[in-house]
Amino acid sequence: MIYMMRASQQPSRTILVIAHPGHELRVHGWLETAHPDVWVITDGSGRTNRSRIDSTTRVLEATGSVAGPVYGQFSDADLYNAVLSFDHRCFTELVDRLVGALIRDGVEFIAGDAEEGYNPAHDICRLVINAAVKLARIKSTNQIANYDFTLVGSPGRCSEVLHDHSIWLNLDDAAFARKLSAARNYPELQAEVEAAMHGFDNERFRKEPDLAQRARSDFGVTDVNNFRVECLRPVNPQTSLGWNGDRPFYEDYGERQVRSGHYSHVLRYREHMLPLAAALDSHVERAIDAGA
Repeated sequence: MIYMMRASQQPSRTILVIAHPGHELRVHGWLETAHPDVWVITDGSGRTNRSRIDSTTRVLEATGSVAGPVYGQFSDADLYNAVLSFDHRCFTELVDRLVGALIRDGVEFIAGDAEEGYNPAHDICRLVINAAVKLARIKSTNQIANYDFTLVGSPGRCSEVLHDHSIWLNLDDAAFARKLSAARNYPELQAEVEAAMHGFDNERFRKEPDLAQRARSDFGVTDVNNFRVECLRPVNPQTSLGWNGDRPFYEDYGERQVRSGHYSHVLRYREHMLPLAAALDSHVERAIDAGA
């Protein structure tokens, strides 16, 4: 049903960690083969205050995956407010919970959101995963494989250096049909699904053509057939952010949200994200110095 390159890399104990409910759709075919425990950091409520966690529960049940112990723990507003107020303790506690699960359950493989500069919650998720993997590798003899996947643009976006070390799935017609059905029957994400399948061409981006152009420039243009491919890329678990652009997409988007009155502050890379990354780095180093 699904062709997987290097299927031997798929262990029996697997965790998926995602920032928002719905991200699992990007790796729907992989879910059907790996059946991971799925940790979801936020409830996906955004500024609507309506959780979409129940829709993800239905996806997991259909693919044979299970909800993890962290499952919609934060609202998006709570997550952003913690970063804006430099309240980093909730993130270090999340790292420690993930470390405990990785060691206790003998997890051999963890996958999750990539750092792309598109949404700060996605990048925070990657920081948490990397910090947890680094600590768990020190506290146990298990060399946990750490992988990410893209959340915007083509699911097959992969550097030449990582291409041969990544896990690739090419979904057959039946698996692809199940994936599309799951996406189209996820009611809270229809605008996002439309944008993903039509190269940022939906109602929201048509109202802001310069933002759409920035998205296409940063992440590329996709169509529905791109989502037949899934790629999980190996990650070096440094905890620091690896962003090297002028400024991430989420700052441009955040400024528009503030001007529209949806939010009062813009979450910024240098002002807010770098201190969080430094706090997680320090948390890891303190644990190492204390003998982990």
